[in-house]
Amino acid sequence: MEHNIDAKGLACPKPVILAKKAMDACSRGDVVLITADNEMAVENLRKLAASQKAEYASTKLGEKEYRVRITVTQEKENQTEAEFPVNCFVPTADNTVVVISSKEMGNGDEVLGKILMKGFIYALTQLPKLPETVLLYNGGAHLSCEGSEALEDLKKLDREGVEILTCGTCLNHYGITEQLAVGRVTNMYEIVEKQADASKIIRP
Repeated sequence: MEHNIDAKGLACPKPVILAKKAMDACSRGDVVLITADNEMAVENLRKLAASQKAEYASTKLGEKEYRVRITVTQEKENQTEAEFPVNCFVPTADNTVVVISSKEMGNGDEVLGKILMKGFIYALTQLPKLPETVLLYNGGAHLSCEGSEALEDLKKLDREGVEILTCGTCLNHYGITEQLAVGRVTNMYEIVEKQADASKIIRP
């Protein structure tokens, strides 16, 4: 006998719980077929099958569509939901924030520092996974303004969906508020908030 479960759109651990309940109603040789939409559910169903000494197979049918087949090979055991392994941990999304606080990269020669910074920002545009946000403050505020040699690369990042944020206090201090040419003005609260929420912070 086959038992079909549509677990697409169900939050963890519901797919496993539904599968376990179906298995409890099965006899030896019965099959439970589960359709899921994420790899975590598939992995948890594999662990469930192993804990029940059942046969397991899975197939990826398409983008976010998986079919799991569990064949009951022995009579059910009195195992509670708390006893079978379920992992509902969702990895934190990659939220990389780049923090730039100067027109130059590193300490030493100013001309070299500007060349390095221009190269650094260009290199950001070539990353396979772009950062979520670029924060510019203190001397770094000049980089998002008219006349900056890095402006075109920052505009490219902006077009690709990267958030370009420049400190408003810094723009005011240097008298360049009206020259801001990419992104938007931010404040110290948001600067702190963005860094606190970041999964990774890159500083040149």
